[in-house]
Amino acid sequence: MTTTLDPTEIRNDLPLVAVTMGDGAGVGPEVVVAAVLDPQSNAECRPVVIGDAGRLRQAAEVLGISADIRTITTVGEAVFEPGRVNVIDLALLPEDLAWGELSATAGHAAYEYIRVASELAMAGEVHAICTAPLNKEALHAAGHVYPGHTELLAHLTGTEEVSMMLSTPKIRVIHVTTHIGLVDAIRKINPDLVERTVRRGHDALVRAGVPAPKIGVCAINPHAGENGLFGQGEEAEKIAPGVQRAAADGIDVTGPLPADTLFFLAGRGDYDLVVAMYHDQGHGPVKVLGIEAGVNITVGLPVIRTSVDHGTAFDIAGKAIADPRSMVEALHQAAEMATRPSVTA
Repeated sequence: MTTTLDPTEIRNDLPLVAVTMGDGAGVGPEVVVAAVLDPQSNAECRPVVIGDAGRLRQAAEVLGISADIRTITTVGEAVFEPGRVNVIDLALLPEDLAWGELSATAGHAAYEYIRVASELAMAGEVHAICTAPLNKEALHAAGHVYPGHTELLAHLTGTEEVSMMLSTPKIRVIHVTTHIGLVDAIRKINPDLVERTVRRGHDALVRAGVPAPKIGVCAINPHAGENGLFGQGEEAEKIAPGVQRAAADGIDVTGPLPADTLFFLAGRGDYDLVVAMYHDQGHGPVKVLGIEAGVNITVGLPVIRTSVDHGTAFDIAGKAIADPRSMVEALHQAAEMATRPSVTA
């Protein structure tokens, strides 16, 4: 006997995702509207936007699309149906906010969207966070001095240490260090930090449905130091012991390996995850594959957070040419890695 489920019951089994609008002067409002209305997004999650309803309506007008943008005060008020955008409206932006211009007002609003999304996540009202881009200069101009989303979310959730992971259809990369200078990054790298990063990456992939991920760890120096020919022995001192401890605990991890070779091997499918030692070592190969395919994931938080792998793009904001594919993919990854809700959520 076949049982026909009520469509509402099916939707109630999808994760609730808080989608922050990002900097309202950038492309965030445009890519958010497009992504939230995307059929794939609605088949995989229940998105609730944290932002400004007025700016989202302006974005829909810019895009020339019909969107039923509804203001709600709580997540529980959201109704999920085709063509509807549920938004918790903080109403922080003026109607005449210029597209593509730095604004401390927009920077403060972007901070508030993240703050509210974090509170909802910590209260268990949403199962993941997906963020549109903010502008660091605007954020700082508003008095919120954080290097970016990652550090801000760690602060808001009381998390001591998180890792940035970049995910594309071809490769995934997790970083041991991110927003610090190269010399400072090399100083900061140590076996314990490497081990913790490997473990966070392993756990994130298992959560995403990769039961036994194969992980490769980058070296710092060319040719992995070439047995002491390059560098000061950083591979043996700073990286190898952490890799060995993770491997001894059953994690399938290898390294340190020459970064150029490792990315080639990962690109052809030999590794599920690459552990990069510093920002550009990991970001460079991902950006070559195309920003529209990349997703930024923060692992180690109490709730999964995903984001587009591009900035506010002030030069094209408000012109209906921003590509929403990275935002759609970020929502997909958020849904895939979210804390699973009960059917009564």
